[in-house]
Amino acid sequence: MTADDWPAVARIYEEGLDEGTFEDDVPSWEDWDAGHLAAPRLVAREEGAVVGWAALAPVSRRACYRGVVENSVYVARAARGRGAGRALLEELVHRAEGAGIWTIQAGILAGNDASVALHAGCGFRVVGTRERIARKHGVWRDVVLMERRSLLLA
Repeated sequence: MTADDWPAVARIYEEGLDEGTFEDDVPSWEDWDAGHLAAPRLVAREEGAVVGWAALAPVSRRACYRGVVENSVYVARAARGRGAGRALLEELVHRAEGAGIWTIQAGILAGNDASVALHAGCGFRVVGTRERIARKHGVWRDVVLMERRSLLLA
Protein backbone atom coordinates (compact mmCIF):
# COMPACT_ATOMS: atom_id res chain seq x y z
CA MET A 1 0.00 0.00 0.00
CA THR A 2 1.18 3.46 -0.88
CA ALA A 3 -0.25 6.94 -0.46
CA ASP A 4 -1.51 6.64 -4.03
CA ASP A 5 -3.73 3.74 -2.91
CA TRP A 6 -5.31 5.81 -0.12
CA PRO A 7 -8.45 6.98 -1.99
CA ALA A 8 -9.44 3.36 -2.73
CA VAL A 9 -8.34 2.17 0.72
CA ALA A 10 -10.34 4.98 2.35
CA ARG A 11 -13.49 3.97 0.43
CA ILE A 12 -13.12 0.39 1.64
CA TYR A 13 -12.45 1.60 5.18
CA GLU A 14 -15.62 3.71 4.99
CA GLU A 15 -17.67 0.67 3.95
CA GLY A 16 -16.46 -1.08 7.10
CA LEU A 17 -17.03 1.72 9.60
CA ASP A 18 -20.09 0.06 11.14
CA GLU A 19 -18.68 -3.48 11.01
CA GLY A 20 -15.01 -3.22 11.79
CA THR A 21 -14.13 -0.24 13.94
CA PHE A 22 -15.31 2.12 16.65
CA GLU A 23 -14.22 5.04 14.49
CA ASP A 24 -17.00 7.18 13.08
CA ASP A 25 -14.99 8.71 10.25
CA VAL A 26 -12.21 7.70 7.93
CA PRO A 27 -8.98 9.35 9.04
CA SER A 28 -6.82 11.42 6.74
CA TRP A 29 -3.93 9.64 5.06
CA GLU A 30 -1.54 11.54 7.34
CA ASP A 31 -3.29 10.43 10.54
CA TRP A 32 -3.68 6.84 9.35
CA ASP A 33 -0.05 6.71 8.19
CA ALA A 34 1.23 8.01 11.54
CA GLY A 35 -0.66 5.31 13.45
CA HIS A 36 0.50 2.27 11.46
CA LEU A 37 3.78 0.48 10.96
CA ALA A 38 5.53 1.39 7.73
CA ALA A 39 5.50 -2.28 6.73
CA PRO A 40 3.76 -4.49 6.04
CA ARG A 41 0.96 -2.56 4.40
CA LEU A 42 -0.85 -4.58 1.77
CA VAL A 43 -3.55 -4.16 -0.83
CA ALA A 44 -5.40 -6.83 -2.77
CA ARG A 45 -6.26 -6.06 -6.37
CA GLU A 46 -8.68 -7.51 -8.90
CA GLU A 47 -8.21 -6.34 -12.46
CA GLY A 48 -6.04 -3.51 -11.16
CA ALA A 49 -8.62 -2.18 -8.70
CA VAL A 50 -7.96 -2.23 -4.93
CA VAL A 51 -10.51 -4.57 -3.32
CA GLY A 52 -8.97 -4.94 0.13
CA TRP A 53 -6.21 -3.86 2.43
CA ALA A 54 -4.35 -4.96 5.54
CA ALA A 55 -1.90 -3.27 7.89
CA LEU A 56 -0.40 -3.41 11.37
CA ALA A 57 -0.39 -0.87 14.18
CA PRO A 58 1.70 -0.96 17.35
CA VAL A 59 -0.22 -1.65 20.56
CA SER A 60 2.27 0.22 22.74
CA ARG A 61 5.28 2.51 22.50
CA ARG A 62 7.03 0.55 25.26
CA ALA A 63 10.11 -1.31 24.00
CA CYS A 64 9.07 -4.56 25.69
CA TYR A 65 5.98 -4.68 23.41
CA ARG A 66 7.78 -3.85 20.16
CA GLY A 67 6.81 -7.26 18.73
CA VAL A 68 3.10 -6.95 19.59
CA VAL A 69 0.80 -5.38 17.02
CA GLU A 70 -2.86 -5.08 16.14
CA ASN A 71 -4.00 -5.91 12.64
CA SER A 72 -6.60 -4.38 10.35
CA VAL A 73 -8.06 -6.27 7.40
CA TYR A 74 -10.81 -4.72 5.27
CA VAL A 75 -12.37 -6.05 2.08
CA ALA A 76 -14.74 -4.15 -0.20
CA ARG A 77 -18.32 -5.42 0.12
CA ALA A 78 -18.46 -6.31 -3.57
CA ALA A 79 -15.32 -8.46 -3.26
CA ARG A 80 -16.16 -10.39 -0.09
CA GLY A 81 -16.26 -14.16 -0.14
CA ARG A 82 -13.69 -14.51 -2.92
CA GLY A 83 -10.56 -15.04 -0.84
CA ALA A 84 -9.09 -11.53 -0.73
CA GLY A 85 -9.34 -11.31 3.06
CA ARG A 86 -7.64 -14.65 3.59
CA ALA A 87 -4.89 -13.84 1.09
CA LEU A 88 -4.26 -10.49 2.79
CA LEU A 89 -4.22 -11.91 6.32
CA GLU A 90 -1.99 -14.85 5.39
CA GLU A 91 0.52 -12.53 3.72
CA LEU A 92 0.33 -10.07 6.61
CA VAL A 93 1.16 -12.86 9.06
CA HIS A 94 4.01 -14.09 6.87
CA ARG A 95 5.55 -10.64 6.58
CA ALA A 96 5.02 -9.88 10.27
CA GLU A 97 6.96 -13.00 11.23
CA GLY A 98 9.75 -11.94 8.87
CA ALA A 99 9.83 -8.57 10.65
CA GLY A 100 10.19 -10.15 14.11
CA ILE A 101 6.61 -9.63 15.25
CA TRP A 102 5.73 -12.25 17.88
CA THR A 103 2.07 -11.44 18.57
CA ILE A 104 -0.64 -10.14 16.28
CA GLN A 105 -3.87 -9.28 18.00
CA ALA A 106 -7.24 -8.47 16.52
CA GLY A 107 -10.10 -6.67 18.23
CA ILE A 108 -13.24 -7.68 16.35
CA LEU A 109 -16.66 -6.18 16.99
CA ALA A 110 -18.88 -8.92 18.40
CA GLY A 111 -21.24 -10.11 15.70
CA ASN A 112 -18.66 -9.85 12.91
CA ASP A 113 -18.65 -13.62 12.51
CA ALA A 114 -16.94 -13.50 9.11
CA SER A 115 -13.91 -11.73 10.60
CA VAL A 116 -13.74 -14.12 13.56
CA ALA A 117 -13.85 -17.08 11.15
CA LEU A 118 -11.21 -15.51 8.89
CA HIS A 119 -8.84 -14.96 11.79
CA ALA A 120 -9.46 -18.44 13.21
CA GLY A 121 -8.70 -19.92 9.79
CA CYS A 122 -5.37 -18.09 9.79
CA GLY A 123 -4.23 -19.42 13.16
CA PHE A 124 -5.68 -16.86 15.55
CA ARG A 125 -7.36 -17.99 18.77
CA VAL A 126 -10.02 -16.27 20.85
CA VAL A 127 -8.47 -14.86 24.00
CA GLY A 128 -11.75 -13.53 25.36
CA THR A 129 -14.47 -10.95 24.99
CA ARG A 130 -14.04 -7.41 26.21
CA GLU A 131 -17.59 -6.61 27.24
CA ARG A 132 -19.05 -3.17 26.71
CA ILE A 133 -15.59 -1.80 25.91
CA ALA A 134 -16.75 1.22 23.91
CA ARG A 135 -19.81 2.79 22.32
CA LYS A 136 -20.72 2.77 18.66
CA HIS A 137 -23.58 5.11 17.73
CA GLY A 138 -24.37 5.41 21.43
CA VAL A 139 -24.66 1.64 21.99
CA TRP A 140 -22.19 -0.27 24.15
CA ARG A 141 -20.44 -2.94 22.10
CA ASP A 142 -18.36 -5.99 22.92
CA VAL A 143 -15.08 -6.84 21.22
CA VAL A 144 -13.79 -10.35 20.61
CA LEU A 145 -10.06 -10.32 21.29
CA MET A 146 -8.09 -12.77 19.15
CA GLU A 147 -4.36 -13.31 18.87
CA ARG A 148 -1.84 -15.23 16.85
CA ARG A 149 1.49 -16.01 18.40
CA SER A 150 4.47 -16.46 16.12
CA LEU A 151 5.39 -20.03 15.31
CA LEU A 152 9.00 -18.88 15.66
CA LEU A 153 8.54 -18.70 19.45
CA ALA A 154 8.54 -22.49 19.82
